Amino acid sequence: MFPKEFDDVVKGIRSMRIRGAGLIARKVAEALKIASESIETTEPTLYMESLKKAAKKLVGTRPTAVSLPNALRYVLYRAKRRYEAGASVEEMKETVTSAAEEFIESSLNAVKRIGEIGAGRIEDGDVVLTHCNSQTAIEILRHAHSEGKTINVFITETRPRYQGRLTAEVLSKEGIPTTLVVDSAARYFMPRIDKVVVGADAVAANGAVVNKIGTSIIALAAHEARVNVIVGAETYKFSPKTLLGALIEIEERPTEEVVSRKWLTTNRKVSVQNPAFDVTPPEYIDTIITEAGVVSPYSIMFLVKDRFGWAYGEEEPWE
Repeated sequence: MFPKEFDDVVKGIRSMRIRGAGLIARKVAEALKIASESIETTEPTLYMESLKKAAKKLVGTRPTAVSLPNALRYVLYRAKRRYEAGASVEEMKETVTSAAEEFIESSLNAVKRIGEIGAGRIEDGDVVLTHCNSQTAIEILRHAHSEGKTINVFITETRPRYQGRLTAEVLSKEGIPTTLVVDSAARYFMPRIDKVVVGADAVAANGAVVNKIGTSIIALAAHEARVNVIVGAETYKFSPKTLLGALIEIEERPTEEVVSRKWLTTNRKVSVQNPAFDVTPPEYIDTIITEAGVVSPYSIMFLVKDRFGWAYGEEEPWE
């Protein structure tokens, strides 16, 4: 029904070939733009129904990535307002294209801004530990390095998909001294660490951070060692519905990411669980940095409402 480029994004997000909350959000906005351009009808109601179908396909790819539905809300609410105002299909297509491009540009600038603000929290000579492959964490460290600060970075492998290796490659190419360690060694190395810098896939209203599995253990070890934990999170990663008590769903990944199918066949009595994320309580987090500055998650929700059009009790725009 939709072009191959659209389906490629759906498959890429579901398979984790497209990963990282920021990249996922930008790809979703781009995919919705592609879907919009491909819809062949002059009837506004049929156009909106098709656009909602595209959004539903996208929203089902990664249930934990809060940035994904926020990107859809950003684009769809603008299209919905145009529809309710009696706009033509051509006018709604222009709105979707404009909103998607605006969101993508804003997202890219958000990472840069977080890097600038976050770098101010990194001091010359700091030894930093990071986990997984977060663009915001990388930008904070890269910006601190570009300011002439001498830093050393410890990076956990982030099993089972080893995203930490990607971070190590990026930072080492920037000329930043890096050390790759296994996840279970985080507490062992914590006495050497001055700051922990991580990203976020979602942030709840109370400040709890959903991030790659293993983040909460690292934050706990940092808390024990009195090491500051800094989280870089774009505003579109704040989960609006947690204001109403909804829980952020933790995605369970395929067991084959942990062990082979052959191993499972040989060891039939062994069950394997592979949660992709965990939740770090707010008491283990010292600072959340967004493109709007260092703000309370309680106040950021009002910004999210204005930005993404979400209102209490309102159904999602793809429903």
